[in-house]
Amino acid sequence: MTQQHVAQDPRWARIVARDAAADGQFWYSVATTGVYCRPSCPSRTANPANVTIHATLADARRTGARACLRCRPDADGMCTAGLGQVAAACRRIEMAETPPTLEALAAEAGMSPSHFQRRFKAVTGVTPRAYAAEHRAGRVRAALEAGAAVTEAIHAAGYGSSGRFYAEAEAVLGMKPGAYRQGGAAETLRFAVTPTSLGRLLVAASATGIAALLLGDDADALVADLRRRFANAQLEPGGDDFAAMVSQVVAFVEAPVATLDLPLDIRGTAFRRRVWEELRAIPAGATASYAEIAERIGAPQAVRAVAGACAANAHALAIPCHRVLRSDGALSGYRWGTDRKRALRDREAAARGDCPAGAAGRGRAQHPGVRRRP
Repeated sequence: MTQQHVAQDPRWARIVARDAAADGQFWYSVATTGVYCRPSCPSRTANPANVTIHATLADARRTGARACLRCRPDADGMCTAGLGQVAAACRRIEMAETPPTLEALAAEAGMSPSHFQRRFKAVTGVTPRAYAAEHRAGRVRAALEAGAAVTEAIHAAGYGSSGRFYAEAEAVLGMKPGAYRQGGAAETLRFAVTPTSLGRLLVAASATGIAALLLGDDADALVADLRRRFANAQLEPGGDDFAAMVSQVVAFVEAPVATLDLPLDIRGTAFRRRVWEELRAIPAGATASYAEIAERIGAPQAVRAVAGACAANAHALAIPCHRVLRSDGALSGYRWGTDRKRALRDREAAARGDCPAGAAGRGRAQHPGVRRRP
């Protein structure tokens, strides 16, 4: 499998998220380290160019690689705290033509429905029903990308009626099914890049709302990032009427304690949307740890998946992942650079009176990439 194919494989996203629910479903080996791992391995994420994904443990062993000492892929640890039952339930959901009921899944796991649902949500971050909906949506996306007719894709994915699918199509696909089938070519995004005190800001909007707020140092790199995220959409520079929206966003960037009173076009899996909704509930100047966010969404074991959702966020500041810190209070990573994260934290703290405004100002001045640009 080439780097491009591995990166596009839906299992790769589960490896990046260190999804424990995927353990036992597949394994992966890394050519540069000579080891094979389970999807939840806590080791640093490998370059997909060096990764091979295996359907069975035997396939992973046949590569000649050795078992990872950190995740111990040969060990029978899946039964710990019900992980084995959850993994089996995930496979059952993925293989079923129609989603199995909670009662049926719980009976197969040997648990009561309420206990099984709590355990499933703690491991995967979503309920069995939401997991089934997300998997079914993935089947629709795959079928449409393969060229299937919309009606065919809907029924092949297990939707009982086309009306039910169309009711949630915008959330599932981010656009109308016909446009998605054409690779998103029918979608148009208007965009503009403008200077701010945090560097260059790219604002892109669809007919629904703001689809991306990206920060960086180079305008060309930001446009390339937008093209990567919306590979088949038509990108058009925003006109004079778009400038008013951009000005409103810039004002929000310069004063992040305010509210961005503009509609957002937020696209992502059910789990990521739940994480992003929780992030938007964090008040300006306040913080939460990745573990606290996982607890708040009812998935205490999904800390790494929460971090993955923060990394996938395409709405800088509007979805305030800069307010999420490590459990020890450290800044940790930030999609748009830790210097910007520190600057945002300083600004919000100063606005709340938690630290002298001068200190926040000095903090911003000391960090490259966040100086005011002409």
